[in-house]
Amino acid sequence: MSSHSSVLLTCTLALMLLPLPGMAQQNTGTSATDVPSAAERRDGGHDFDFAIGTWKTQLKRLVKPLTGSTTWVELQGTTVVRKVWDGRANLAELTLDTADGPIHVLSLRLYNPRARQWSLNAANASGGTLSVPTVGEFKDGRGEFYDQEVFEGRTILVRNVWSDITADSCRFEQSFSDDGGKTWEVNWIAVDTRVKD
Repeated sequence: MSSHSSVLLTCTLALMLLPLPGMAQQNTGTSATDVPSAAERRDGGHDFDFAIGTWKTQLKRLVKPLTGSTTWVELQGTTVVRKVWDGRANLAELTLDTADGPIHVLSLRLYNPRARQWSLNAANASGGTLSVPTVGEFKDGRGEFYDQEVFEGRTILVRNVWSDITADSCRFEQSFSDDGGKTWEVNWIAVDTRVKD
């Protein structure tokens, strides 16, 4: 085959693989105008304003997630949340009381104004590195945040949910899924009650 024929064949194959005009958009029952763009979505830059302040934290933690275990540990602590960047970020410091001494957990929550989503990043003092961020947003007073990470050598999905938000209380849950999100196992429940001056 000549080099000219080879180039012609390559170009023809490339054109065949390109989608025809209108073919890329499948008919799913919704049009592109039904899906809000990032610019049309609600600005959630202050969705975590409720969290600013000092909280008493009641925590339940599943000891061995994704093993069938039903053994939970209950801990108490204090969470202090400080506003950063006029509320478009905040820093939460959780100190838990245990028989072996305090556990320190840090959470950095950052707002992406383009995507209009938050990323939740966590670290504990014993590890000193940030976790894989969960990313999501609030809708109708409920925040849902997701990521994919490795747990015990297996890739899983992680979901964080903020709910039951009032001026003086809120609830946080973390769940794992090892079946692609078909089922979720809650492994961390924190109920916060505001400390009043």
